[in-house]
Amino acid sequence: MTAQPIAAQTLLLNQVEIVDTFAEAFPIKAARLMITAATDRWAQIAATELCGNATSVIACDVEAAIERTVAPSDTPDGRPGVAVLVFGFSLDGLAKALQSRVGQCVLTCPTTACYNGIDDCPKEKRIRIGGAIRYFGDGFQQSKKFDQRRFWRIPVMDGEFLCEDWFGTVTGVAGGNLLICGVDATSTLLATESAVAAIRTGTGIALPFPGGIVRSGSKVGSKYAKLRASTNDAYCPTLRTLTTTELPDDCQAVYEIVIDGIDFQSVQSAMRRGLHAAAMMPNVLRITAGNYGGKLGKHHFHLRDLIEPHS
Repeated sequence: MTAQPIAAQTLLLNQVEIVDTFAEAFPIKAARLMITAATDRWAQIAATELCGNATSVIACDVEAAIERTVAPSDTPDGRPGVAVLVFGFSLDGLAKALQSRVGQCVLTCPTTACYNGIDDCPKEKRIRIGGAIRYFGDGFQQSKKFDQRRFWRIPVMDGEFLCEDWFGTVTGVAGGNLLICGVDATSTLLATESAVAAIRTGTGIALPFPGGIVRSGSKVGSKYAKLRASTNDAYCPTLRTLTTTELPDDCQAVYEIVIDGIDFQSVQSAMRRGLHAAAMMPNVLRITAGNYGGKLGKHHFHLRDLIEPHS
């Protein structure tokens, strides 16, 4: 499928209107945690708990989501694992949030262990996790060092919680996005779910919102001075006659997908997969993206560049 110009600033993909705009994203610090457990179920439970209340840095300490499941053959201890990506504005903020979340959500979960998932990281870009929560061991904790990696063994009631001392970070990308506009909520949600499934076939990305989907898209600022963000009225169907709308005719629902990643290419590839999957679904009228005129972040993902399936 190729792009077809139908009007100024507009393209077609599978007869779905693709607005010739861009998603605007910004640099952010990122860490990857490898959580293992005795079973897949308990690794998933720990990872899910750690990612709680981590949808947007507008109101959360971090953004986080499960990246992928990891086979026992690829984990440090040969057990089932889950990789989690976590994003924060600063190394100090990221470290503080992860110390709390690992201590409250992984240490407490039966049979788990927690390992660093980003290797070859300069010392000045590492954050301390195991070395910070080791004090829960009340003096009974012990450390072991293997191949320049230090691990803390913290006694707990089912044995020991093993947590790596230092975790690597990279400067990732936050805020890649797609806005999917459809004729009704049911079909638009199905299309967005299809896009989410396609996005999750890749690695290096996280979808921090519930099920990977946002119903409450936001704009910067509010009529209420204390709010940093408020409802994106231009995309609310019930406000069509009360505000300057960005909705196409017959559109009654919009869902957004927000994508964070470890680098530009990971986010761009994810957006391409999501765009094509959504455009293949029935009753999708328009796909667009949110930006702030280039003033928020240096990373711009132009939808025009995503029309072709491959770079």
